[in-house]
Amino acid sequence: MTRSFFAVFALAAAVACAQAPAPPPAAESRPDPLPGTKLSVDELKAQMFHVSAGKRLKGPWPNGARVAVGLSFDVDNATATLSTGNLDYEILSRGEYGAVDGLPRILRMLDRQQVPSSFFIPAASAVLHPAMIKEIQASKLSHEIGIHGWIHERLPLLNDEKEEQRLLNLSLETLTKMIGKRPVGYRAPSWKFSTWTMGQVKAAGFLYDSSLMASDDPYELLLDGKPTGVVELPIERILDDAPYFGGNADGSMPSVSQVYEVFQSEFDVAYEEGGLYLLTMHPHFIGHRSRVALLERLVQYMKRKPGVWFATHEQIATHVKPLIGN
Repeated sequence: MTRSFFAVFALAAAVACAQAPAPPPAAESRPDPLPGTKLSVDELKAQMFHVSAGKRLKGPWPNGARVAVGLSFDVDNATATLSTGNLDYEILSRGEYGAVDGLPRILRMLDRQQVPSSFFIPAASAVLHPAMIKEIQASKLSHEIGIHGWIHERLPLLNDEKEEQRLLNLSLETLTKMIGKRPVGYRAPSWKFSTWTMGQVKAAGFLYDSSLMASDDPYELLLDGKPTGVVELPIERILDDAPYFGGNADGSMPSVSQVYEVFQSEFDVAYEEGGLYLLTMHPHFIGHRSRVALLERLVQYMKRKPGVWFATHEQIATHVKPLIGN
């Protein structure tokens, strides 16, 4: 009788334990969503001005030109997708379009209009489609080729100083060998700097960077408040084809006429101000038929204005760099 009682009691206790709710998990340590609220003014200054705008380099353009126009193309193709390990071949093939049809169509248009341009190429993109380098260099316009990372890696996500330096070295070595000279221009993949990027760009001896947005016009970059001697040729997402034609747009609206209106309006104000007009485009986006037609229409519009200097980024940076010492 006693044994039966204890057996029933043990069974009831086991069932009760099984049905009892589990104790709540220990509170996880979550990142502070607003770390800036805890910083002193000096700490905020250190963060804000680690990489910042120095002297503005706005002066007269060559031969009395009213405005400098720099057309640039980031020849990413499928590297941004490959860098993440995404093997979605619909996306990869849309990137490959940049090498197969997009870039050749752009180069034909530039030849028709006689406009030199700058091409920023992830080195892996050039290795995967080496014919692109030959096509760019075949033009008599002396187009420029600049550095755009190894495989369009996002440097803040990489978050590794030594690995970032390795990839920069690899990119420089690869493109220098492929194009026959050392590139003088740098554009960060996705325009994203890490804590170490500016120091590495300066140490590598680049003439200019074209990744940041602190002004409409060229300026000298500062590193922790000190002049670097590196010219910044600022970009802006308003003047980039990707927000309109890439990503979530996925080939849908806005129409090319709406994008043309934005690009033209930005040029008109740059012309009135006597400043710099810099467009960033991607062959796998802008290289489609209707979009190259948009770009050619814009170039023709700009050419009808007197005093427009079409130049590579290297030419523009070389022209304004002496202003650093003035």
